[in-house]
Amino acid sequence: MRPEDLATAVASHAHPRQLARAREAVLAGQRPPAVARRLIVESWERVRRQGVDPDRGADCRPAPPGEVEHRRVRCGITGRALRELRAGLVPAAESAGHIVVIVDADGRVLWREGSPELFRRADRLGFVEGASWRETEVGTNAIGTALVEGVPVQVHSCEHYVRSHHTWTCAAAPVHDPRDGRLLGAVDVSGPAEAVHPTTLALVRAVAGLAEARLREEHRASLDRLRAVGTPMLAKLGGQALVTDRSGWVAASTGLPPVDRVALPTRHDTPRIWLPAFGSCSVEPLPGGLLLRLRGDAPATTTRVVLDVRRAGRSSLTVHRASASWTNHLSRRHTDILLALADNPAGRTAAELAEQLFGDRSRTVTVRAEMSRLRRKFGDLLDHRPYRFVPELDVTVLRPGD
Repeated sequence: MRPEDLATAVASHAHPRQLARAREAVLAGQRPPAVARRLIVESWERVRRQGVDPDRGADCRPAPPGEVEHRRVRCGITGRALRELRAGLVPAAESAGHIVVIVDADGRVLWREGSPELFRRADRLGFVEGASWRETEVGTNAIGTALVEGVPVQVHSCEHYVRSHHTWTCAAAPVHDPRDGRLLGAVDVSGPAEAVHPTTLALVRAVAGLAEARLREEHRASLDRLRAVGTPMLAKLGGQALVTDRSGWVAASTGLPPVDRVALPTRHDTPRIWLPAFGSCSVEPLPGGLLLRLRGDAPATTTRVVLDVRRAGRSSLTVHRASASWTNHLSRRHTDILLALADNPAGRTAAELAEQLFGDRSRTVTVRAEMSRLRRKFGDLLDHRPYRFVPELDVTVLRPGD
């Protein structure tokens, strides 16, 4: 996130009355005054279309304790990453009279720590463990909006869509799995609206980044353990083979050029799978990973590509080939780029993509960097000069309402 992007994510300096008038304009289906940030206005409009009650939100019961515990184990924010979030935020929140909340990718509150006095106010609001804090339940708020946008967000006072939240200020940052970019959840600091501070968002963003760094370290350690198991095994094999973790990161290989990662299909619990770069492979499970042995089949021709953008924050690209299909989940920026290419089969230059995505033709460096990442994942699907899906593909886009 660039410094200027972070600045637009910080709470507006506009007076609450001005923000309240902007919110009322959106509720009435009118164009709001410029005092409200674009990110907030887009969230208001999104929430209004979803039919969220602007006075009290949706009626959503908290998940029972057993489900909360199950979600804690499943969400992926555990171990050193969880300790990093707590150590980096809880002491500061307690001293400032705030609370720290960690949610999973569905917006369910898994942990809540901080000021006991503020807990009582949060209880009255329903801001408790097990509660859903998605936009579809409680409207525009830092947690739900950060999960949708995939970026750190601060929401203050009347920027909240639901009126009962106007006495609060909150700052949240998403946490992603470094193995595959999957959204794991978000961390949030919330408190009384009068205690808003512009540096809170920077702190939350930094601590979320440290948590992701810990997850990255744990992943490297797990690859090292897998390499220790796989390297002796590969030394005894003939032909071409790889040992990967279950996200496709390569721990060791033999008879192949170096590669960091392969695109595994969503289901790889079968005796044989098809890989985009290598063709047909046999699959043998290993502790913490897979042994993939190439069978020498030529890669099949791609027949159909489906870009699914029906659910915000849950976009995916599915490739259907003659021999197999596989799905890759997408970040919001990669979704926007692929959608732009799907809508423009003739292709787009870097400058044209920069203007379409950012409203700024000069941001070609960002576009080229993102396209480089995309082509590493989907090299045989994407052309360059101009950037486009290769003409032979049958590209389908599934949009909201389809």
